[in-house]
Amino acid sequence: MSSRKTGRIDALADALARRGVLHLREAAALLGVSEMTVRRDVGAHPERFTYLGGHIVSADDVAGGYELDREADSHAGAKLAACRHALRLIAPDDTIFIDCGSTLVHLAQQIPADLPLTAICYSLNVANCLAAKPNVRMILLGGIYHPASATFSSGEWLEPLGRLGINKAFISAGGVDVQRGASCSHFHEVPIKQKAIAGAIESHLVVDVSKFGLVKPAFFAKLSDFRSILTEEGARAAPVDA
Repeated sequence: MSSRKTGRIDALADALARRGVLHLREAAALLGVSEMTVRRDVGAHPERFTYLGGHIVSADDVAGGYELDREADSHAGAKLAACRHALRLIAPDDTIFIDCGSTLVHLAQQIPADLPLTAICYSLNVANCLAAKPNVRMILLGGIYHPASATFSSGEWLEPLGRLGINKAFISAGGVDVQRGASCSHFHEVPIKQKAIAGAIESHLVVDVSKFGLVKPAFFAKLSDFRSILTEEGARAAPVDA
């Protein structure tokens, strides 16, 4: 490896250590090279970097440094089945919002390659799936990167998110309580979920049945805020007064 390339790799690693994530354009400007050169550098060092949805992150963060990994294999079959029910609701040319978490990544994976739509997301695992869909126009919300959930958050994105015309919002939750509503583990996700729910024509909660009866620290919606609750058992109407 040339000393110049070694210097770029080290500089990129240092920048990621400070910032957590870099957009491809930012990395190219920082290193003084083309975006193609950055792509080649990242591709040549999969043990150090990962390129997801137009952003570069440390491979350590993606490989095992956040809680999402511990959830990914939990009830995976049920999550996949719930997302199959959600997929049936998506029509060509829809604009959809796909929430973060280990459940809705299955929805992103199942979107047919020939289905034209616009998809809004804020998590790297969902963005990585959508980036491989040639007919999906992806809008990835940026901001501060949170390794624990592989998500981004930014107050500056909330207002633009509210102006987007979302046909259907698919929302995940770590806990579902009939009286108190849907909850999640990470407080920074709450305003994003709430803005998407408020702006969407219809919102659907997508969870496996193991989430019922669980309560997580951050409540974000009443069950009556959703048109339906989709589980591996199919769709159920959301309680009117919940």
